[in-house]
Amino acid sequence: MLRGFENRRDAGRQLAARLRQYAGRPDVLVFGLARGGVPVANEVARALDLALDVFIVRKLGVPGHEELAMGAIASGEVQVLDDRLIRTLHIPQSAVTRTIADERRELERREDAYRAGRIAPDVQGRTVILVDDGLATGASMFAAISALRKANPAKLVVAVPVAAPEVCSAMRRVADDCVCVLTPAQLYGVGAWYTDFSQTTDGEVRTILDAAARRHAAGGPSPSAPLREPLASPPRR
Repeated sequence: MLRGFENRRDAGRQLAARLRQYAGRPDVLVFGLARGGVPVANEVARALDLALDVFIVRKLGVPGHEELAMGAIASGEVQVLDDRLIRTLHIPQSAVTRTIADERRELERREDAYRAGRIAPDVQGRTVILVDDGLATGASMFAAISALRKANPAKLVVAVPVAAPEVCSAMRRVADDCVCVLTPAQLYGVGAWYTDFSQTTDGEVRTILDAAARRHAAGGPSPSAPLREPLASPPRR
């Protein structure tokens, strides 16, 4: 049986153990997908002595069933829609348009709140590791990949603690590399693989990014605790 994670920090440390080949490289940047991917990405960046930043993606929830994604939007006016799901559920175009507008406003609010005036880093010619706390449908990650491709990175790496096997396979077709620590046959939901999957707040994201900026200004991030490989035991729910 597969073992899950204590929390997002534990997940980040386990994920970092699979990304050692990128350690200490000045051309590599770690992006955490806000909000839940940021604490995971922070552990990766600290463990591997890499720069950290945030990438904001908003899921487009089905009206009345917001936990179900009908697509996602990302910075750079990128949007990814699941046209088949929209047709199957007979979601009117007016509802889709309204949802996109609402989430676009929230995306812009978070950009302002998280960056606190800091300019987004230039990713052209760099290797970017995109980190989230897990992938169920992968809609948010697909949107992030689409947005970042426009900025001409040298390489895009998707890195997550847990993902559905078919989603991890799909990521390998659109990214240059994909690292998934766990790919359980039955996902049950990303939160099922964490003991503590409490919501990450805006304040936590700002605190992490401010600390990362100070580390960078002081000459670079400090390595965190020693990395460990995942153990074998049943997932915690």
